[in-house]
Amino acid sequence: MAKVTNLAEESCRTSFTQHLSAILAHEGEQPEAADALAGKTVSTLTTYDLGPRPFAIAAPSGTDYRFFIDRKGADCVLTLFGRRKGFVSYTNNLTYIATEILPDCTCAD
Repeated sequence: MAKVTNLAEESCRTSFTQHLSAILAHEGEQPEAADALAGKTVSTLTTYDLGPRPFAIAAPSGTDYRFFIDRKGADCVLTLFGRRKGFVSYTNNLTYIATEILPDCTCAD
């Protein structure tokens, strides 16, 4: 597990926001909601140094998403590994639910 170290840079912030929004939209969130959630998440991760740990996003649809950042070689990878809606929970720690490489971002353990 890792954390993005250059999220304050415009290129990384844009990449992170776009890829996070794409995952959320693919999971069924409305595009406007996915964009808003991604922007809020990036703002939170930029403001607070949470370290290399999973983070959760609570969507207005009632679904909670769980993500982490991993470093694969020189790449930072955003990984969706769990979601929960109501009493239905799905976690995949082996192949994961979705992954996106974050161009222009750097990571550290």
